[in-house]
Amino acid sequence: MAICDIAGLKIDLKNTGGRTGRQALPYYAENQDEKNIDITIDVTPERIKEAMAEHPELNQGDWEYMLTGSDFYTQLIKYRGILLHSSCVVVDGWAYAFSANSGVGKSTHTQLWLKHFGEHAHILNDDKPAIRIIDGRVYACGTPWSGKYDYSTPEIVPLAGICFLERSEKNSIKKADTSKAIYNIFAQTVRKLGAEAMENLLDVLDELFSKVPLWELECNISDEAVLTSYNAMKPKE
Repeated sequence: MAICDIAGLKIDLKNTGGRTGRQALPYYAENQDEKNIDITIDVTPERIKEAMAEHPELNQGDWEYMLTGSDFYTQLIKYRGILLHSSCVVVDGWAYAFSANSGVGKSTHTQLWLKHFGEHAHILNDDKPAIRIIDGRVYACGTPWSGKYDYSTPEIVPLAGICFLERSEKNSIKKADTSKAIYNIFAQTVRKLGAEAMENLLDVLDELFSKVPLWELECNISDEAVLTSYNAMKPKE
């Protein structure tokens, strides 16, 4: 058992070890009291065995990591939060989330931000940050489910915007088309939900779309790509 502080919630991670346990270490709560737990995650050995029987190409640690993450994000919806498959970078106290299908280059793009901004920037989460509405404001949150390189920071940071990224020889950015943005969000979040959870998800997305700018970025691998996205997305004074 480990009590963790993740996305402003008390999470009881039961029976976890290996990769999941290692990546959760920075999130361990100072107070390991079992009172006031918001979410309990208990992935049983039987459930892992069933998953491995269906997909034996993945080992026990991989399945524990994926199933605990899936359980967390499914329950997170009850707390006005969603998973967003994205690489999220922080610059000067604001988070910027770049989402795309695997292999498009979202991590490559945020690494360019680190290079450009130096000590002013760090990665909040390189794979699956939580996006959560807290007291009417939208935040990006670090989580232990942070990809194979485990670039993650246990922080909660105001979200400046979400950007859907595509490769291009030239750099350009524009406000996202709403119908396309809905499709992109659904493609990059938890979708296998019951009716009540799906209704909650749609409610969260409706508020998210009203509070956070959504962008479409076409970019190459250059410093100009960083400036193109940052100058458009940074909050106006």
